[in-house]
Amino acid sequence: MKNWLLRYSTPLTTGLFLVSLISGIGLFFHVGPMSFHSMHEWVSMILIIPFILHIWRNWKGLVNHFKRSAMPLALAFSTLFAVAFMAWPSDESSAVRSGPPQFALAHTLTSASPATAAPIFGITADEMVIRLKAQGFDSASQETSLSEIASASGKETSDLYAAMLGMIPTSE
Repeated sequence: MKNWLLRYSTPLTTGLFLVSLISGIGLFFHVGPMSFHSMHEWVSMILIIPFILHIWRNWKGLVNHFKRSAMPLALAFSTLFAVAFMAWPSDESSAVRSGPPQFALAHTLTSASPATAAPIFGITADEMVIRLKAQGFDSASQETSLSEIASASGKETSDLYAAMLGMIPTSE
């Protein structure tokens, strides 16, 4: 078992890093499936095991890096980079989503309540709540934001978008 773990530590580190890289790029640019967020978190946690095995297997080489200035400087830079992000004030609840304008618009719409959003669809807030409940958004109410309604109803934002598309008036 030990040989198997040591043999696959570097390949697993590489493979899981690539998955983390792709999902991280998708998250950064706000593209890709909604599952990228949870996939990125889980892969990052799983990546710890092959990373530790990789360090264990390559310990001598790692120690040799500390004999030169590159490793301490790289670690210092990485630490400062992380501290800067942690120190930067952030209120994620009021943050406007960056990225393409259509994503910012969609975020703004889902942050609104049915009372605010319904007129966009040419319907009343009561009618929007009724239609949402008919689509399985059981917690729909006039005062709650659309994204909170989706979350409380156990639905994805994509389900909410699909339900709202059905509310667009058709020209007859």
